[in-house]
Amino acid sequence: MDQTAIQMKTEQQKMNGSQAVVHSLIAENVDLIFGYPGGAIMPVYDALYDVEDQLKHILTRHEQGATHAAQGYARATGKVGVCLATSGPGATNLITGIADAQIDSTPLVCITGQVASPLLGTDAFQETDIIGISMPVTKWNYQVTRAEEIPFALAKAFFIAKSGRPGPVLIDITKDAQFEMLDFNYKPFKGMRSYVPTPKLDLSKVKEAASLINSAKKPFVLFGQGVLLAEAEKEFKSFIEKAGLPAAWTIMGLSALDSDHYLNVGMLGMHGNYAPNKLTNECDVLIAVGMRFDDRVTGDLKRYAKQAKVIHLEIDPAEIDKNVKTEVAVIGNAKESLKELTKLITENKHTEWLEKFRTLEKEEFTEVINKELNPTSELMSMGEVLNKINQFSDQKNIIVTDVGQHQMIACRYAKFKHSRSSITSGGLGTMGFCLPAAIGAKMGKPDRQVIGIIGDGGFQMTIQELGTIFQFKTAVKIVVLNNEFLGMVRQWQELFFDKRYAATTMVNPDFQTIVKGYGIKTNKVEKRACLDDAIKDMLAYEGSYFLEVLVGKENNVFPMITTGASVSDIRLK
Repeated sequence: MDQTAIQMKTEQQKMNGSQAVVHSLIAENVDLIFGYPGGAIMPVYDALYDVEDQLKHILTRHEQGATHAAQGYARATGKVGVCLATSGPGATNLITGIADAQIDSTPLVCITGQVASPLLGTDAFQETDIIGISMPVTKWNYQVTRAEEIPFALAKAFFIAKSGRPGPVLIDITKDAQFEMLDFNYKPFKGMRSYVPTPKLDLSKVKEAASLINSAKKPFVLFGQGVLLAEAEKEFKSFIEKAGLPAAWTIMGLSALDSDHYLNVGMLGMHGNYAPNKLTNECDVLIAVGMRFDDRVTGDLKRYAKQAKVIHLEIDPAEIDKNVKTEVAVIGNAKESLKELTKLITENKHTEWLEKFRTLEKEEFTEVINKELNPTSELMSMGEVLNKINQFSDQKNIIVTDVGQHQMIACRYAKFKHSRSSITSGGLGTMGFCLPAAIGAKMGKPDRQVIGIIGDGGFQMTIQELGTIFQFKTAVKIVVLNNEFLGMVRQWQELFFDKRYAATTMVNPDFQTIVKGYGIKTNKVEKRACLDDAIKDMLAYEGSYFLEVLVGKENNVFPMITTGASVSDIRLK
């Protein structure tokens, strides 16, 4: 029976609330959800049993893993990720992933069970006010206490999660509402007067922006995830190519533009590339597209691009002037804004301005990049490993990273030729993100190679998700860059705390033995001579694969902008 037939059938009969949850998800074209059962959500799991052929449930080993997996799925596919949990600790275990999704604009619908409505507020077993707890980190949340509310609440949840600037939504459903009967009738949500997800584009602002760009001598584009979320990669490429605009990316915007594109001048921010950071304070017009001027990008705001006129293309009006004063704000969907702006800008090359980037790129290559990719030390470097992955793959991998030194190295050195290929925890910086997010990404894009790059610290935060890989035979590749330290914190301790390595040394277990216990093919590289063959073997292997690489214990990530410094003060060593 196809999906339309199932929906028609359910509209013609009564059902209980838990069945309404399941059939609402099917009506929204959801085919995969991540979760963990428990008492307050058990009726929904019972309803899932009858639609296993339509709606696959992935049992993660922790509710946090469910949210990160749903994030990975959403970021890889562009769809809404869905996760399911019970009340109390099950619901609160979702919060870290929800907060991560909120700050990184990832569309999620999280459904939690709740104690029966007569017990609300009585401190019943496994009762927690998840609505109150999740309110600061959700785009919208709602508690359902009557079964008849379920179809409308879920339709509204999906609309809010995926429209405008995406984000996570939480629907909390009491247990009695899950048992209660209703006449099921699912209607997609069309909108509400109080919520305008995509503001109408003001063409007069587009003209103002075009005028500034056309008169600029040193224009500079910064682009973020907004380009990806708007599916505006082609429009963005046409925009920068027409006017010869150098463009640098935030870590959330990585892969929106091919790594080897001649106008791609690298990564912004604390551990970004030398040229784009230095020249931010030399450009005369700064064009921000779908990015929010995060503190990791701007450094000291009092010394950030004060000489430049700032144009900000952004869908969320709340981001305008929040951190950086804007000369012209173009509010709207980036796809439409870029299309209209490109019509009005004049063709240009900006050859001399681009040459400044090339000069600084050469300096960074000599002082940093060449030493990272071709170390003279016996100990391998993280960049060396990423470079080998680039060499032996088609660069169409999805690279999922955790948080720390390896994250910055992967963002700096991984090469991409395909959009939606970089998945990381940007705003919240959540250790433990990578392993479950890589699982979700692979399940969302089973035809693509998914490689998780993790540090030994972050790996152990969600190591239990190896069980999810084992149970569902998920062919994800896991690369742990093991330096036996919490590397990013250790780097700061070295540079700013007189090498007082307080609580950053890791005494790790035998990862090989643990991974073998989950039936995953595994290998450990301790010598450079073995690295090439190990990476080739991993990439060629059809199933899941765990590769542990021992890297230098006290290697640092450079360039670096220290806290409170200007982007102009970026250090090469």
